[in-house]
Amino acid sequence: MTISYNWLKEYIKTSLTAEEVAAVLTAIGLEVEAVEKVESIPGGLRGVVVGEVLECEKHPDADRLRITKVILGEGEPVQIVCGAPNVAAGQKVLVATIGTKLHPNEGEPFTIKIGKIRGQESLGMICAEDELGLGKSHDGIMVLDSNAVVGTPAADLLNIQEDYTLEIGLTPNRTDAISHYGVARDLKAALQNLKGAKPDSSTLIKPSTQNFQSSNDKGAINLSIENNEACPRYSCLEIAGVKVEPSPKWLQERLSTIGLRPINNIVDITNFVQHEIGQPLHAFDANVIAGKKVVVRLAREGEKIKTLDEVERTLNANDLVICDSEKPMCIAGVFGGINSGVTEKTTHIFLESAYFNPVFVRKTARRHGLNTDASFRFERGCDANSTVWALQRAAQLIAEIAGGKVSSSIQDVYPNPIENKQVNFRWEKAFTLIGKKLEKDVVKNILCDLEIEVVAENEESMQLSIPLYRTDVTREADVVEEILRIYGYDNIEFPQGMKISLQAAQKPDVEALQNKVSDLLTSNGFAEMISMSLTKSKYLELPNDAGNGKETAVELLNPLSGDLGVMRQTLLYSGLEAIANNQNHRNADLRLYEFGKVYHKFGDKYNEEKRLAIFLTGRKSPESWNNTNDAVSFTDMKGILENALRSLGISGIKFQANESTQFDDALECNVGKTTLAKLGSVSSSLLKSFDVKQAVWY
Repeated sequence: MTISYNWLKEYIKTSLTAEEVAAVLTAIGLEVEAVEKVESIPGGLRGVVVGEVLECEKHPDADRLRITKVILGEGEPVQIVCGAPNVAAGQKVLVATIGTKLHPNEGEPFTIKIGKIRGQESLGMICAEDELGLGKSHDGIMVLDSNAVVGTPAADLLNIQEDYTLEIGLTPNRTDAISHYGVARDLKAALQNLKGAKPDSSTLIKPSTQNFQSSNDKGAINLSIENNEACPRYSCLEIAGVKVEPSPKWLQERLSTIGLRPINNIVDITNFVQHEIGQPLHAFDANVIAGKKVVVRLAREGEKIKTLDEVERTLNANDLVICDSEKPMCIAGVFGGINSGVTEKTTHIFLESAYFNPVFVRKTARRHGLNTDASFRFERGCDANSTVWALQRAAQLIAEIAGGKVSSSIQDVYPNPIENKQVNFRWEKAFTLIGKKLEKDVVKNILCDLEIEVVAENEESMQLSIPLYRTDVTREADVVEEILRIYGYDNIEFPQGMKISLQAAQKPDVEALQNKVSDLLTSNGFAEMISMSLTKSKYLELPNDAGNGKETAVELLNPLSGDLGVMRQTLLYSGLEAIANNQNHRNADLRLYEFGKVYHKFGDKYNEEKRLAIFLTGRKSPESWNNTNDAVSFTDMKGILENALRSLGISGIKFQANESTQFDDALECNVGKTTLAKLGSVSSSLLKSFDVKQAVWY
């Protein structure tokens, strides 16, 4: 998640630099992965100053060039050769001094150097708009107002802004920090309590809605919620008389800084509020809502909608949609429809701010392969208590920026309000988990800064009310973790002694046995491979050593992708994938092994087994003038297997023929009635399936 340093400081007044803010956030669990400087004009126009042209004469050897004398505020006037047709004495201009690096609109950046143009020395450059990256005009140099002060840096004159972005590696549980205000709230708690932080006012400034003006009118749009499980809360209002046009510069810069493309003032405001307080919103063109009715319902199987990316999508019966009286207008919490969105012709909007069930949003987003800013927030769990606040905030900004007026009262459908979680916090238990007895007032101050309310207390415990935006705080241990991250893990001293429970040693020691076999194989030229337990569903069609294919497959209910739909039933296929990949990179002589688990389902019972797979393919020895090119054989594999078993002290090994769909020729390795291994040559049909072009012993 990208956070703008300047934007963040609108909610918390701090003297910390961007790097210092990053360090504090990382210390309290919001790990900042990168801090980058962002300038509204590349290069920030450093080295460009206001100059005044004192003299302007024709170049003796070029009709289109002028030799000028320019004063830059300090020192003697400098000579600059200029080719602009509009340069003249008495002008105030922008001059790039020697050493300045310019970033023009077109072409590569270049640095101003001392040079000679047609025999005349030039000590700078009088700049046109496009040469500074300020616009597209190249008709002539930029001529400034006569009031411009000579020597003033261009960055100050033009109010060039610089900012820093903080890339936060946000963990899925931290939905409270999914906005600038949320990060500011955490930062405020840290600066109030974190040892070593600079003294700071640490005042948290909540985005204001004091200028919001409601209406007593019912509005033109009727609202109907048909599924309260998928949509527990839906808030909306109407705004009439809006003028859709480009956003003001400050709003465009806010969005551009965090990597969003400005679209128009209405859409930009909804995006701004989403990244400001973490609540997604959506604006519909009220004039295109058929029947003047908005219905929140589950889609009908096979129903279609064309989304904003101009792709027509077929809906599932479990997809929640926002509809008018005829058709879906939006996939709720995921993506808007192209036919109901705001355009330059829109004058009347229907503004939505809702809380959607995270499970419904997550499944719909995965089903359609969509990952939007809205779904990112909804599927992790937004704050059901912020819908009206966000609605008022956006409506207020629309009235200020787009000239609209709220033309309806707020409709807020919330039949079953979600209550704050209640947690019993015991002092003795908490101090045991922390490993240190803290002052009770310190703990209460941290909880207060995190907006966790103490609703009742006695000497032994407190009853706490957890705000809805803290979806990850549900237990006493979670509250302790919150206290610790703000107090500082580094401030908890190591104890003088530690108590541990002794456990009986496992016999046999599986890890020791695995290491012994691993050492043996490695010393014989084998390389260990590690592959995922998730594998491709299409492998269920291939032979496997359970012999039942799909019947014994452990399939995922919610797979990440088609390539990761089932748990593997054999280690063979991942090994053949590795061999094929190496073979395609001209590495055909391979000795591989893998310790891994395989999974099967028998009726309603699941079985997990740990296995060792060994692969041999290619030549016995590297190519050399004194080596033969003999290929590895069954004898080599059998020898490796016998040595591995003997290293574990296993004797009485016997081999007998075995039928297997995975092998062309196969043996079983038995001790008594126990089968320890199966080995043989992988079947030619399997090799062909994986495009392996040589024999593989497995």
